[in-house]
Amino acid sequence: MRLNRQLLLSVFLFMPVVLLSQTKEELKTQKTEIEKEIRYTTELLNKTKSNKTKSLNYLKALELQIKNKEALLITLNIEIHLFNKQINRTEILIIQNHESIEKEHQKLRDLKNEYARMLYATAKQKGGRNSMMFIVSSADFNQAYKRIIYLKQYSVFRKKQANKIQKIQVDLIKKKKELVQQKQLQDHDLALKKSLVDSKKKELANVSSTKKQKKLLVEKLSKSEKLFKKQLQEKTDIAQDLENKIRKIIEEEIRKSREEAKKKGLKDSYKLTPEALAISSGFKNNRGSLPWPLEKGIIVDRYGRQKHSIFSGIETFNNGVDIATDKDAEVRTIFDGEVSRIFFIKGEGKAILINHGEYFSVYSGLKEVTVKAGEKLLSKEIIGVVRTHEEGNKTELHFEIWQGYEKHDPADWLYKAY
Repeated sequence: MRLNRQLLLSVFLFMPVVLLSQTKEELKTQKTEIEKEIRYTTELLNKTKSNKTKSLNYLKALELQIKNKEALLITLNIEIHLFNKQINRTEILIIQNHESIEKEHQKLRDLKNEYARMLYATAKQKGGRNSMMFIVSSADFNQAYKRIIYLKQYSVFRKKQANKIQKIQVDLIKKKKELVQQKQLQDHDLALKKSLVDSKKKELANVSSTKKQKKLLVEKLSKSEKLFKKQLQEKTDIAQDLENKIRKIIEEEIRKSREEAKKKGLKDSYKLTPEALAISSGFKNNRGSLPWPLEKGIIVDRYGRQKHSIFSGIETFNNGVDIATDKDAEVRTIFDGEVSRIFFIKGEGKAILINHGEYFSVYSGLKEVTVKAGEKLLSKEIIGVVRTHEEGNKTELHFEIWQGYEKHDPADWLYKAY
């Protein structure tokens, strides 16, 4: 569910440095994740495509689609670069192997010629006589002894020469096999590179088409400024209502916790029970690796201040993240905890606030709730079902994380958020 696009952009800008540490397998995994997000955003776009009036929700999915496709182009560029390097290395190996084979062939020819000359010289010296006659025909014992030593040395040398010839022949067969494998690898890499280049051309056309679609949609939507400003104000009011209720609930939770601590004679700094302290510590230690509140989804609105997609000078602030998902998707808790409160937000449906010690998670935009206040939960336990808005066919979960009265960016806590 996460794509680190800033990392991908830096990879693209400083490609030679990054390539030293990035493997093909890592790129393959990265590309698979990007393609997965592209497929999912395509599904989201198709769900709202049939609407007569395409809304901001459609535009958000469209923008996300463009980012994903641009990220995919970057990974394709890196892969093509890697294959170019691999092909160049293989070409060098093939040239080196060709040269090595030629040298071995020359060695073999020289050895065979030397071996032939040696046999000819020996036969000529012996005058066609066999070894025994060569020894017996010696003029004296001393000459016979020298001829025996000579024949022994000649036999050893001849065997060495024959072994050398055999070894070079074996080496040549091995090098020729390596050459065949290297050429096959080169052909394979060239085919993959061609496939990647074709994919890149296709994606470039897709990005261009999607950007054109976005431009036309922005032009169309910009004519409805009054309507969208009204919708924006409604959304701001909903967010403020949610924040006020969350603060009120957290305030009550902290007050109750302090009262219980006071009854037990504990200092304020020890207001959390040992169980709550353990949960709080566990929550904190799992920062960046907490499970998503949905099994399937994609973040369409990030945390913090955002510039408006259409109207310049207008900014929005998101206290959490908005996750687009499938209709009737089940919501699950991100960590062990206790249901503090279930409440209603006008225009948004039901919301659940779960206590994790000094941390709180908030799940808003639910049509059904399957838990009750005070119920203790385990991580990934189902707590409700996401509501689908009839207008725009939007199915989104609004999710927040608080630490006391302080809001956190959920993307910093969820596993591979973006």
